[in-house]
Amino acid sequence: MSNLGFGLQLMLIGMLTVFVILLIVIFGSRLLIAVINRIAPAEQAPAKASSGGASAGSDVDAVLREAVAALTGGRGHIVKVTKL
Repeated sequence: MSNLGFGLQLMLIGMLTVFVILLIVIFGSRLLIAVINRIAPAEQAPAKASSGGASAGSDVDAVLREAVAALTGGRGHIVKVTKL
């Protein structure tokens, strides 16, 4: 019976070790991302005019640009509009 107890104790220690290491990796990566974003924030590239590959009108392009901007918080940009 002592072998079973020793095996369970060893398994518990191993699982806790893996859990702690994973927590260190998760929080360390979050900290690294926060530091990098403070030091060198992403550059805001000017929005390129959408190249209307299909016969999409300017009204449709404007509506699509506004919808994408609203959904992505201003981070997404339309590169090309084509008709399927």
